Amino acid sequence: MSDTAIEATGLGKRFGRRGGWALRECAFRLPAGRVCAVVGPNGAGKSTLLALAAGLLPHTEGSIRVLGTSPAAARPRVGFVAQGKPLYPQLTVAEMVRMGGDLNPGHWDTAVAERVVAGGDLDPKARIRTLSGGQRTRVALALALGKRPELLLLDEPMADLDPLAQHELMGALMAEAAQYGTTIVMSSHVVAELEDSCDHLLLVGGGHIRLAGEIDELLAAHRRVSGVADSAPLDAHAVVESRVTGRQLTALIRPAGPLPADWRTAAPSLEELVLAHLRNPEAPSLTTAPAVTEESAA
Repeated sequence: MSDTAIEATGLGKRFGRRGGWALRECAFRLPAGRVCAVVGPNGAGKSTLLALAAGLLPHTEGSIRVLGTSPAAARPRVGFVAQGKPLYPQLTVAEMVRMGGDLNPGHWDTAVAERVVAGGDLDPKARIRTLSGGQRTRVALALALGKRPELLLLDEPMADLDPLAQHELMGALMAEAAQYGTTIVMSSHVVAELEDSCDHLLLVGGGHIRLAGEIDELLAAHRRVSGVADSAPLDAHAVVESRVTGRQLTALIRPAGPLPADWRTAAPSLEELVLAHLRNPEAPSLTTAPAVTEESAA
C-alpha cells in the first residue's frame, strides 16, 4: 500500500478547447489514512477534483497520482459516491447490493454492504425510487464501502440530509472506515458538516488550492490579532485579511516573527480560517504537506 493517497503537481482541468479552467496549477499531497475535507464554494472545482482522482475525467495539464499509480489503474481500489448518488430506481435495495458484487468481482464484501444498509432499517425489498434522500445516500455508501476501498471519495455526501441523518450516516461512515483504515475524502461547501470528523483540509477557491494540510497545523500557522492600528506594521507577516475601524486593527495573519506585546492574539476557528481565505483570493496560500516534485525527489 502507498503511504500517499492522492498527490497532484501542477494539476489543471479545462473543459473544451475554448472553455474555462475548472482547476489550475493545483499541487498537494494527501497522506494515506486521513479523513480529508475538500471545502469551497459552489463552482470552486471540488467535484472536478474528485472526478479526476476517481479516474472519471482526464486532466489537461500537470499530474495526479492515486494510491501510488494513475487514477485509472487505481480505480479497483477506489470507491466513489457522486453528488447525484446515481442508483437504478427500479431495483430493490437487495438487488442493488447484489449488483455491487457483480460489478466488483474480487473486490466485494457483502457483509459490509448489508451491515451499512441494515443500520438504516431499510427494507431489502424496497425499490430505490421509494426511498428518501437519506435512505438513498445510505445505499450509495453501502455500495461504496462494500467495495472495501483503500480510498473513498464522497462528493457532497450529506447535501440532502437533515442534521440527524447527517450525524447517523457520518457515524456509520467513520466506524466502517476506521475498521479498515480507509482514506476518506469528502467535499462540501459547509464547513460545519465536516469540522468534527476530518483531520486534513483541502480548501479550493477559484480553481486553485488555497490551503492544504493537517487541520491542526494550518490553524496553528495562523493567528487572529487585534490592536492599535499604528502600533506596528503588518508588512513583516503574511496577511490573509485585515480591517481597520477607527484606530482599531483586526487581522488574520501568518506570523513571521514576534508580535507587539500589547496586541491581543487568538487562534482562529476552522470556519474563520476558511472564510477569510475565500473572501481574499489574493491572500498567500499555504500547503503544509506539499507534493513531491521531480526536482525535489532528485
